[in-house]
Amino acid sequence: MAANEGVGRVGRSEESERLAKALVELREAQGLSVGELARRTRLSQATIRLHESDRGDVPLPFAARRFEEVLGWAPGSIPTTESEPPPGSVTTGG
Repeated sequence: MAANEGVGRVGRSEESERLAKALVELREAQGLSVGELARRTRLSQATIRLHESDRGDVPLPFAARRFEEVLGWAPGSIPTTESEPPPGSVTTGG
């Protein structure tokens, strides 16, 4: 079973809260700014702020993997959104 299978809205909220707490604790423990954490994860500062704010959404798979790396968590331990566009794809409004 994939990490994101069976994760309902309540489960997502709990997981996003766990991630938010871990990211804030990491930054505080290491004295990192949002910008420094963004550089370490190769994610935007807006993405860091979003996931530190615990708005109830779990990250996209690529962001989750980068958070797992910096937090020292096992690969696949952060549930993710169901899917993301394939690399290089372009989505347009219809």
